Parts: sequence; C-alpha cells; structure tokens
Amino acid sequence: MKRSLKMLGLATATSLLALPAAAAEKVNIGVPSWTGAQAIAYVLGEVVESRIGGTVDYIPGNNATIFQAMDQGNGDIDVHPDVWLPNQESFTKKYVDEAGTVTLSSNPYQGNQGFCVTEDFGSANNITDIADLGRPDVAALMDSDGNGLGEMWIGAPGWASANVNEVKTRDYGLLDFIEPIRAEESVKTARIKDSIAKGEGYAFYCYKPHAVWFMFDVKMLTEPTFDPAKYVMVQPSDDADWYEKSMVATKDALKDVQIAWSNSLVDRSPAIAEFFANFALTADDVSQLAYEISANGREPADVAEEWVNANSDRVDAWLGL
Repeated sequence: MKRSLKMLGLATATSLLALPAAAAEKVNIGVPSWTGAQAIAYVLGEVVESRIGGTVDYIPGNNATIFQAMDQGNGDIDVHPDVWLPNQESFTKKYVDEAGTVTLSSNPYQGNQGFCVTEDFGSANNITDIADLGRPDVAALMDSDGNGLGEMWIGAPGWASANVNEVKTRDYGLLDFIEPIRAEESVKTARIKDSIAKGEGYAFYCYKPHAVWFMFDVKMLTEPTFDPAKYVMVQPSDDADWYEKSMVATKDALKDVQIAWSNSLVDRSPAIAEFFANFALTADDVSQLAYEISANGREPADVAEEWVNANSDRVDAWLGL
C-alpha cells in the first residue's frame, strides 16, 4: 500500500511538472508605430508574462500587416493593441464583420482627433481654427524649407488617419498654402521641440490620448462640427482611387479605441484570449503610459511593469480573480 501511494504521488508530481509545458500560453503582440499603441502592447504583454505565466513576442507592423496576420490565424501576430474606429473600419469590416476571423474588444476608450499648434504660436498669431492655417502670413511662418508652403505633419506612413488628414488638407482648401507631411511620429515630436526652441510656426495632427499633452503646451484647433454627409472616406485598402473618391470637410467624430485579436487564439491560448476579452484602459491611462515612454525616455517594458504592479486590483479583475 505504501509503495502504491508513493508511485501515485510520483505520477502526480510528474504530471504537474509536465503541465506548464503542455498548457503553455503564448502570444505574439503586434506593435504599431505610435506611442500609445506601444504602451498598450507592453501592458498586455506584462500581464501575460507576470500574471498568466505565458510567453510574449512583440512584432512591429502597420495596421494592414497586423490585421492580415490575425486573419491568417497561424500565430505570426495575434493581437492589435490600439484599433481606432472608424479610422480602421476598412480592416474591421473585412476581418471582423465579413471574414469573422478577428474579434474586436467591447471595452473601448474614447479618442479625439484634430490638428494642433503650440500655445505660443497660436496666441501670437491668433490661430484658433483650421482655416487659419490657410492664411498666407501663418503659412509663411510655418515654411521651414523655403518652398513657399508651410509644413503640417498629418501622420505616419501606413496610418489610416494620415489618409484622412491628406483628404482634409485638400477639402479644407489648404493645399495652396500647406504641404502635408508624412513621417514617423518621432520626427513630429522632434519638430515640435525644435519649433518651440526657435520660435517657429508648426502645425501637426494631434489626438487624445497622447503624451504630447504632457510634453508641450499645445492646443487643438477648431474644425467644422462633425457632419456625416461631409465625411466620406475611402481607404486605399478599399479602392486604388481612394483620394479622388473621398471627401472630408468636417471634424472627425469621437473615436472608439480598443484591442482586437485573432479568433484562433481562443484554441491556442484560451487564458490569454479570455484576458483580452476583459481588458480595458481609459484615455488617461494611455496618456500617462505614453508620457512616461515619450517624454521621460523610459523603456515600454519598464513602464508597463510598473503600471501593472501599481494597479493590481484592476489586473485581477481582468483575470477574473
């Protein structure tokens, strides 16, 4: 009897030791280029690693790449950490509504998009509305390369919002005065800092939540009130003639921002998929995280670890504890 009990105990211990390998949870997290998305990606990863005991890889990619990988469902990329709607609606319609291969979170935070200038530049030149950027005197102050057009950053390559802003620049009648610039967000941040130091003019696409509100004294310009009749946006993923077929002459509606994940994750890593379904942040959370990364130059992984440790009750709720 003693020998049987010992053998049973050994078998149980052996099976328990083998359990983590058999039930290992793994996720590949897509990481878009903007800081808020990076912050959320690493919070997701920190919870998976420190609380679920899974493994995480972070895969850089733009919206199209991440959604396509989630659709394929082979684990190359499992989750998009920061889906802005309706900006990325062409992707959610294709993969969430039509293909049914991607799940969209039901716990969004709210985002607000527009165009900004620094407080000093705006106050000194009475710039309060987007139309003011079309004044020749203002455009001249924003012309840093001497080509006769003021520069305005409209977003990074691959951003759906940059496509919207390119159409807006045209339909607000600014193209005779303003040159829309696409570049990585780090270029925009450096240019804001440089323009303040030199007392130059600069305008740029801005949105909340974002670290820029903590980094610099900036203000969002007014635009015509959102009107769906004047907001007809066709994305390049839907039509090669998107620019000609779009018309946007109104402010964006407030956005719902959430995560999305591949439906295949439910079978491959069910605990992670369940966590994703419960995950929720606020706009203030994202701004705070982004500020620590952008303004204070900290590593996203360190910021995420600190945030998760400081918000144990919320993390427990996500995990159903």
